[in-house]
Amino acid sequence: MKFAGLILTCALAAWAGANDTVFIRNADVYPVTAPPMKGVSVLIQDGRIADIGAKLAPPKGVKVVDAKGLRVYPGFIDSATNLGLEEISAVRESVDTGELGEFMPQLHALRSVNPESEHLGVARVNGVTSAITLPGGGGGGGRGGGRGQFISGQAALIHTTGWTWEDMAIAPDAAVQLNFPSLGGRGGRGGAVPPEVAEMLGLSTETGANARRTYEEGIAKINQFFDDARQYKAAKDAHTAGLKTDLKLEAMIPVLERKVPVAVAASTVETMKDAIKFADKQGIHIVIMGPRELGDVGPELKKRDIPVVLGRALALPEHEDDSYDSAMALANQFYKAGVKFAFGTFTNQFVRNLPFEAAAAAGFGLPQDEALKAITITPAQIWGKADLLGSIERGKTADLIVTNGDPLEIQTRIEHLYIKGQEIPLTNKQTRLFEKYSARP
Repeated sequence: MKFAGLILTCALAAWAGANDTVFIRNADVYPVTAPPMKGVSVLIQDGRIADIGAKLAPPKGVKVVDAKGLRVYPGFIDSATNLGLEEISAVRESVDTGELGEFMPQLHALRSVNPESEHLGVARVNGVTSAITLPGGGGGGGRGGGRGQFISGQAALIHTTGWTWEDMAIAPDAAVQLNFPSLGGRGGRGGAVPPEVAEMLGLSTETGANARRTYEEGIAKINQFFDDARQYKAAKDAHTAGLKTDLKLEAMIPVLERKVPVAVAASTVETMKDAIKFADKQGIHIVIMGPRELGDVGPELKKRDIPVVLGRALALPEHEDDSYDSAMALANQFYKAGVKFAFGTFTNQFVRNLPFEAAAAAGFGLPQDEALKAITITPAQIWGKADLLGSIERGKTADLIVTNGDPLEIQTRIEHLYIKGQEIPLTNKQTRLFEKYSARP
């Protein structure tokens, strides 16, 4: 009996291992970090890419996917969303993007993520396997109450599927979000801050006589908070007797140690320069979120290796005297300046368009391979997870899409989607409704 039980246990273990293994055969693989490989196979085991090659043979009993004529790419990464935190912006009960308070770095967006959000399924069916989800702020009004809030909390890098928020987590503390003050713009559609960025982050677009005073007061408050955090860290390092734990200041220690970047919303040249000066003064690592122009700040960004997350390329010009293609040509300007950049949609409803945002930039000068990198390997590098995500390499997480063509082309169809090695059904609310009403008597 014991011998039979041992055989059964081994058989079950072997079955479980085979059940977690997928063999994609005879595909054209586009690793992003290396030249395309034609007619090769990809072996997925334990959620990782175990091997890639032309002469691989599938292990006995594993699932084999015949991908002849198909392509394999790494899954896409959207670098700015509220995925899982907001369902319907007009329904307060479905929005969990922030809390009250000017400085709330101890709040983790990840812990409020709803794994059952319908937005996640919509994003997945177009190849988005992971995303940065940003806390939208809390404070004195606006959606989520973001106006008047400087630090909204900690953004998380998540997979777009999972049973729980713990299961979805890639980097719970991908960045601390800083809503940097702005003096306002040139009187365009959204002032200094693009409308979608201001809406998502809950930023004020105040202009006029009070703008300068509000701006200077905001900068002073932020500097004081960082100075307080540095003093707290020094006292803690010195094992000061009687030091009481301050959760807000405690959360700033990884920032001061440059282990966690600060995501700074700054769209104009002037605001970016001020953000750079602030980063230099405080000795922190920053990521610029939502720039809508480059101007002469490119050399400073490149010199300091400060990356940026560009907003939607499929957007109208920000100001009435801008060129019609200003949003679409912006990525190529940053590329020519040597600045590292990724794309973020700064929305929930348009995350599905992420590959087409990259494609629009490619249509206006950006090399196509750089456009693909801006939604795969580059965001993985920016958020410190290039060892896991963003390319097809042995040992990396098996976040893959299998397509019938170039994924930046709108007519291309995704045939298979894998997240952590598990094939995810290409379904969402829209496909369910389509099937329901297609079968209507």
